[in-house]
Formats: sequence, C-alpha cells, structure tokens
Amino acid sequence: MQPSILSRVLALTLMTVTVQPVFATTDIINSGSTNTQMNASINANTELKRLISWAIEHDAGIQQIHYQADALQDMGVATSQWMDPKLKVGVGGLPVDSFAFDDDPMTNISVGLMQQFGRGNTLDLKQKQSDQQANSIREKADIRDLELENAITTQWNELVFQQNVYGLLQKNQTLFRELEHYLSTNYGVGSNQTQDIIQAQLQISLIDDKLQANQQMQQKIKAQLSEWIGDNAFTMQANNYPSWVVLNDYLSTSTGASSSITSEDNYQALVSHPSIRMSDLLIKSSETGIDIANEAYLPEFGVEVMYGYRQANGMGGQPASDLMSVYLTMDIPLFTEKRQDKKLSSAQHQLGAAKSQRDLLLQQMNAKINALTVDRYNLEQRIERYQDSLLKRAKEKTRAIERGYQNNTSQLDEYIRAASDELTLAIEQERLQADLEKTNSGLAYLLNKF
Repeated sequence: MQPSILSRVLALTLMTVTVQPVFATTDIINSGSTNTQMNASINANTELKRLISWAIEHDAGIQQIHYQADALQDMGVATSQWMDPKLKVGVGGLPVDSFAFDDDPMTNISVGLMQQFGRGNTLDLKQKQSDQQANSIREKADIRDLELENAITTQWNELVFQQNVYGLLQKNQTLFRELEHYLSTNYGVGSNQTQDIIQAQLQISLIDDKLQANQQMQQKIKAQLSEWIGDNAFTMQANNYPSWVVLNDYLSTSTGASSSITSEDNYQALVSHPSIRMSDLLIKSSETGIDIANEAYLPEFGVEVMYGYRQANGMGGQPASDLMSVYLTMDIPLFTEKRQDKKLSSAQHQLGAAKSQRDLLLQQMNAKINALTVDRYNLEQRIERYQDSLLKRAKEKTRAIERGYQNNTSQLDEYIRAASDELTLAIEQERLQADLEKTNSGLAYLLNKF
C-alpha cells in the first residue's frame, strides 16, 4: 500500500476510535468545546424533563395512589360520625285478657329515639388518623414521581450510550470498507494480499454483527421506555447525557475538600425524601392511635327519649295523660386489663415499629448513598485515566504499527488488532460514562436532587 493512501485510511481509524463522549456531569471537559457541550446538555435536560412530565401526567400508578388516598380519607370522614339514631316503637302495659288499648290506664303506645355518642374524642381522633394515613399514601405519589424520573433517566442514558457506540462502530466500519476496497483494487493476487483482503472483510462482517446487536439493544430500550412515555419513546431524540446542576451543587457544597459526603449531610437531605416523609406521617398516625387507645378508658354515653300515648281514662274518670321518658346510658370500663390495656399496649408497639422502620429506612438509604458516592468518585477517576493515559497509549501503539506496516515490518492483522483495541477502549470509556450517569441518577433519586 502506498504510504499516502495508508496514512489517509489509518488516520480515519485514529479519528474514529478516539471520539470523546460528552461529559455533562464531571469536570473532565475539553475547554475548546465546553459551550457546545453545555448547550447540548441543556437541550437534553429540556427534552428529558418534557418526557418525564408527560409520563407523570399520564401515569396510571399515580392515579391509583390518589384514588386510594381519597378513598381512605372519605372512609375516615364516615367512621368519625355519630352512629345513626335508632327508632323504637312498641306497646306497653297491654292487658292480655282483652288486648284493648283503652281498658287499662297503664297501656300506652310508645315511640322513642336512641342516640349513641362517641367515646371521648375518639371520633375526631379517628378522622385525624385517617387523614394522616391518607397523606402518607399521597407521599407514595411523590415516590412514584421520583421512581419515574430515575427509571426514564436511566434508560435515556443507556440509549445515549448505545447511540454513541453505534456512531463509533459505523465510523470504524467505514474505515475498513475503504481499506478493503483499496486492497481489492490495487493489490495483485497473492497469498499475503488475499489474506489482507479477507482479514478486512472479516472485520467488516464482525462490525455488521455488532451494529445489529446495538440496534437491537436500542429498540429494546425504547420498548421499555414506552411503558412510561408511550409512543414518545419511538420519536424521542436522546443525543446527549443530561446535566446534574442541582445534584452537583449539593455534592460540591456538602463535600467541600473531601471526596464524600458525611452521614449527617445525608440524613439532613433524606428527611425531605418522600419515603421518609411517608414514614413520619405513619409515626404520627401511630401516635394518634395511642391517643385513641387512651380514650377507651373513658365512658361512652347514649341518650334515649320515649313518648307514650294512652287512650284509657285515669282513676278519676278523666283521660289519662301521655307519658314522657328520658334515659341516659353510660358504659363503665371497669375491667380494662385484657381490653383497654392490651389495645394501648398494641398501639405503643405499633409506634415503636413505625419509628424503627423509619430508622432502618434511613440507614439503608444512607448506605446506598455512600456506596453510590464511592462509585461516582472512582468512575470519575477511571474516566480521567482513560482520557489522559489509556487512549493515548493505544493511539501511540496504533501509529507505531502503522509505521511498521508501511515499512513492511508489521502485518495488517497486527494493525487491525491495534485499531480494534483502541476502539474497545473508546467503547469502554463510553461505558464508564454511562455508568457514571446511572450513578448520578441513583444519587438524585435518593437525595431528591433531580
């Protein structure tokens, strides 16, 4: 191969395998393209936010949560009302020998109403508890919002990764097609030349397979996204990774000169997370349950009013007067050991369980944040190593083999291996960047910093 043609073809390789991804979430950014990358990230954020807003607005899961909360709140209103009054109708003092209503002055036709009242403030406390439980369920809607943001953002980042890799593979394939065409056109027939042509054709076929696998993965990701964003998944343009302005501001403020945030910083941020807010409301609901249990030690009152109509005459021969009766009923909680005491003990245990659940959730979320922070720091370091060292060394190796091939001291398959290794490193760097974006998304979910 002529040196000028070889240099032009091989230069394409170096351009292809050293294409750098857009780093929107780290400080490893080329200063000459900072503005372009920032604009691309802003555009990505705008499109991503639009899709997330659409998903939240049309999500059946969020609607289900609101229905559940409304149902519980309405049930709380129903259970906090007085019992319906009872109507009592009957005949009293009826003589059995004649069954006449006007023979005996004691005979009367009675109509009465009975009304039972709540025990202490039990009814108001029950409505308060239902409202607290309904509000805790509504916090699930905010949790669902964050879950949707995390899921869609994660799939978005994976799609950007696959598209970046697809671009690298396409350019690499273009190189080998040009190389194969040149070898077929200019080389004579011989064992070495034929071997070079076959090697180039094999490389083209291998890249074809990788391109198809990549397309398959992109279609699969879009199919998964359609669960949340519908047909938007098949028309969206995920060209760049999003920026993490809120998350980066928080991490830079919290870490200072250190490489990780402290547990105290985590806990301060986690108290605003919907999962913790839901736990706080469940704790308040359990505290209200204790108040309800304490009300069980108070008596429960009821009122009964009766009116008796009499048709018989009295002892003096005059029509007997009608009768009016009023009763006050009250139960007396005397035997509390196995009823009221146990209910109070149960409510206290439920409060302890709710507080323990909150503490456990905080510990679990804090541990996840710490693990993701470690991943984030190491991924940034590895990306920097790829940029500053590994890709440069791979490029130097490729150039050295290129010179050897021009001087007939190296074989074409050696150059192909070197170019493939350089492409592999570029794809690995893209993978690290995608993993970093996934880590940022996980941190944003836990810290509520999307």
